[in-house]
Amino acid sequence: MGQLLRVQNFTVSRDGFGAGENQSLERPFGHADPGELMAWALATASFPNRADPGGSRGLDDYFTRDFAHGIGAEIMGRNKFSAQRGSWPDHEWQGWWGDEPPFHTPVFVMTHHPRPSFALSDTTFHFVDGDPATVLEQARQAADGRDVRLGGGATVIREFLDADLVDTLHVAVSPVELGAGSRLWESPDELLDRFHADVVPSSSGVTHHLFWRK
Repeated sequence: MGQLLRVQNFTVSRDGFGAGENQSLERPFGHADPGELMAWALATASFPNRADPGGSRGLDDYFTRDFAHGIGAEIMGRNKFSAQRGSWPDHEWQGWWGDEPPFHTPVFVMTHHPRPSFALSDTTFHFVDGDPATVLEQARQAADGRDVRLGGGATVIREFLDADLVDTLHVAVSPVELGAGSRLWESPDELLDRFHADVVPSSSGVTHHLFWRK
C-alpha cells in the first residue's frame, strides 16, 4: 500500500475532545487533566520514560508498544508543539518533551509562522507552512520509505481527514468528559462513510476505535 498516514494512540474524551480550553505553557492540555485523559497509556509497562518498574500488560500496552513501529516521520499542529500563538517571540521554546523527545524521527510542525529547524537528540523539528497534501509529501520524503504518523491535535487530524489523506486511525476514547476544547468528533460514526471500523473495549475503561480506509 506504500507509505501510510497513520493516527496512533490519539486519545479523546467520551464527548470527543482531544484537549481542553485555555491551553498554556504550564497546561498543554488546557483545562483537561492529561493524567486522567491519558491514564490508560501512562499505566502501561511500555510507556516511554516511565519512572517506576512494572506497569500493565495486555491490550493497552500493545498499542503503547506499537507507537513507533514502522514510523519514519511525524506531522503535528503548532498547538501540540507550543501554546504560543502568532509570531514566535523567540526561538528558546523547544517543546514540552525536554532533551529526549519521544518521536525519534523528523517532525513537521504545521504553522503559519515558520522558524529554523532544530534537533534534540535524534528528533529534528521542521516548521512548515503548507496545506495538508504538501506537508504530507514533505514528511513522506523524510520518512525514508516508512509510514508517517499524524500526531494531532484534533484540529489537524480533522484537516487531514477532510482532505481524505488519512489511511488508518487508532483513537482511544477515555471515560472522562471535557465539555469543551479541541474536538475530533461528535460521534465516531462520522467516519463510517470512508472507513471500516472495529471497536475494542479495554479493561482499563478506555475503548479503542480502529479505522482503516475502505
